[in-house]
Amino acid sequence: MEESISGFKVRGDWGDVVEHGERITRALRDAGVHDPDIDAGARFARAFEEWEEWRPKAHERLESDVSEKTADQASVEEGKGEKAGKGADEDIKTAGEKLSASYEALEEDEPDDAVDNWRESVDYVARAADTASRKALRRVEDTVYRKVMTQLAPYYFDNELVSANIQQTGRGGDTRFVFEVNVNDDVLKSDVSELLDTYESEVDRWHVEIEKDTETAEAIEGVEPPPEPSDNSRSTTN
Repeated sequence: MEESISGFKVRGDWGDVVEHGERITRALRDAGVHDPDIDAGARFARAFEEWEEWRPKAHERLESDVSEKTADQASVEEGKGEKAGKGADEDIKTAGEKLSASYEALEEDEPDDAVDNWRESVDYVARAADTASRKALRRVEDTVYRKVMTQLAPYYFDNELVSANIQQTGRGGDTRFVFEVNVNDDVLKSDVSELLDTYESEVDRWHVEIEKDTETAEAIEGVEPPPEPSDNSRSTTN
């Protein structure tokens, strides 16, 4: 592993990439970013979950799985209408209803209600336009990313906790990768650096996590899948 001001970098095969991601994740977890009761966790718990989801896994492939996850995390975030579960058409319909209610209030000499309904109508129109524009941007963004950007730029991840990118440097039977991960908080980055040094000196062999195919075992043997290992036992052995 190489460490510089831009982050923690490894060069190697896919196994090296996966192991590097796991080590970074373990160090972040040991630093407490997953625990909302700890200061770091209160700030970064959600960002840590996003990183945990994106980081390369042993059963994944760069040009399919990581590409799709990168496109998803790079897309425009949801607006107020989408978060409320409403489409643009629904908001336009509601806006029309509010506008009709505004006219009725005027006819009934209730100016305050008329103004309130008119304002709500305008808000719904604006929210509908926002929803429509965000969806259009995502379609363009996704197409451009999948068809163009992955041919020119590394596969990347970026949030308030972690910035990372992967580049493929070889083809065919000599496929190699460069994987660089930076922790964006300076204090936390120092903690992670110390933890990574500890793993280097104390862990003889790092056991890469592999997705278990439990459905086949259940179908053949008629048994329940084994329980998931705990955080303390699944990653390392001395």
